[in-house]
Amino acid sequence: MITTETSITVKKTTKSRISELNEATMGFGKVFSDHMFVADYSNGQWAKAEIVPYDKISISPAGSMMHYGQSIFEGMKAYRTDQGRILLFRPLSNHKRLNISAQRMCMPVVPEELFMEGLLKLIKLDSEWVPKGEGTSLYIRPFMIATDDSLGVKASDTYKFLIITSPVSKYYSDPVKVLVETNYVRAVEGGVGFSKVSGNYGRSLYPTKLAMQKGYQQVIWTDARHHRYIEESGTMNVMFVIDDTVITPPLGDTILAGITRDSVLTIARDWNVKVEERKISIDELIDAHKAGTLQEAFGVGTAATIAPISLIGYEGIDYSMPVLKNNSFATRVAMELDEIRKGRKSDKHNWIVSV
Repeated sequence: MITTETSITVKKTTKSRISELNEATMGFGKVFSDHMFVADYSNGQWAKAEIVPYDKISISPAGSMMHYGQSIFEGMKAYRTDQGRILLFRPLSNHKRLNISAQRMCMPVVPEELFMEGLLKLIKLDSEWVPKGEGTSLYIRPFMIATDDSLGVKASDTYKFLIITSPVSKYYSDPVKVLVETNYVRAVEGGVGFSKVSGNYGRSLYPTKLAMQKGYQQVIWTDARHHRYIEESGTMNVMFVIDDTVITPPLGDTILAGITRDSVLTIARDWNVKVEERKISIDELIDAHKAGTLQEAFGVGTAATIAPISLIGYEGIDYSMPVLKNNSFATRVAMELDEIRKGRKSDKHNWIVSV
């Protein structure tokens, strides 16, 4: 039985690094806020929950996370409204998904009380780090690692859960060029593709490096069995508009249940836009491009939000995607999400949590 002691102590830094924040040059994930939340798991319970100055952590060279890969994380954001309030977008969905990953990786679940109390106290303490500029936000990275000091191949008995934050600007400044990957795979049926496991991202680096050497910024992953069906694009879910229908691959073992993905599909249905969650092959996509019925191609994710795809490379041929316009679905849904996250529009789905 997993229990928790959620009395959170706070140790404030004696020297703030807020002067390092420069909205014009901060990029993505390069500067970190003053504090971090840390909780330890042992003897079947979460305890020693505290907020401390951001710093390095001590891990044994035999730490099981480094040897056997028990490492999961989440990505979420806080936004500052025009009135100066701070809002979180769908944090409970991130908590739910973190625990789905934890279960798959044989790790303990994080109680909602511990997750939300630690998160809210941390953001309140470092509220000055939430940037004000358009297109900026405070990126929040909750993660859990195994900490057993042992080389035995087994699930760890001890874990550390942390939350760190980083003020960020846009992940992609321009539409992205992607290469369809037909050799390497991101995920397989029965694997961990649906989980936010660190290893999923590690295995993507080499194929992405090869694509970048060819002039692309990211890859489109295809299914492991046939390399025929589209799955994700880089670190994003992917969507297409064909004949006024929003089409995206269905969730399953190999595709992450993106929170931005779900939000975009929910808004589309609110607008009575036709949505299809189904398999889509690269051949179907190219046929639609040739027929002139492919209207939009874009990725969706927490870091990127809505990332227009300008070009898709496949079997030595580059296919230029339609340029998004002000009335394009992706443009409109990006604006809608921004209005909701900044508190400018009604939150009919209860996605917003005020800090």
